[in-house]
Amino acid sequence: MKLAIIGAGSVGGTLGTAWAQKAGDEIFFGVRDPKSDKVRALLRTLGGKAQAGTPAEAAAFADMIVLATPWNGAEAAIRSMGNLNGKIILDATNPLAMGPDGLGLEIGHDTSAGEKVQGWARGAVVFKTLNTTGYGNMADPVFRGAGPLRNARLLEAHAMLWIELALNRGLGRDFAFAIVRR
Repeated sequence: MKLAIIGAGSVGGTLGTAWAQKAGDEIFFGVRDPKSDKVRALLRTLGGKAQAGTPAEAAAFADMIVLATPWNGAEAAIRSMGNLNGKIILDATNPLAMGPDGLGLEIGHDTSAGEKVQGWARGAVVFKTLNTTGYGNMADPVFRGAGPLRNARLLEAHAMLWIELALNRGLGRDFAFAIVRR
């Protein structure tokens, strides 16, 4: 499969690496500066199994797009991709912002980042996924289940809980939530 990953940071880089090396997918990182040292280093680790260019080039290349940018760059990244009619976008963002109490959700009670992404990505179909655990858990992503996009309101708050526990409460990044039945 041809995958565009918009963003090459911790999440985008981890997903692109796993999908290129383990699944054999064709990866195209869409980034602001394709020739940056960080992007070149990532491409070297993948040994020719990925390429990088602008978000528009990545989107045109791809069967599916993964949005893995920081929230404050998500709208600009989407708008820079050009025509998204018929594209599938996996939205891995969380609408994080600093507030008076520290890191929190910028939106999420009557709309979600997923719904905002859908509004910006006219003509695309958006699925919210990969945003409720740390990038370290994404190296071998086996996640199942789905629901309507409005569930992103729940997922983003759930992700904020994970971030709070990982970063502010000392649990570190190597955990994920599970549902346990009696």
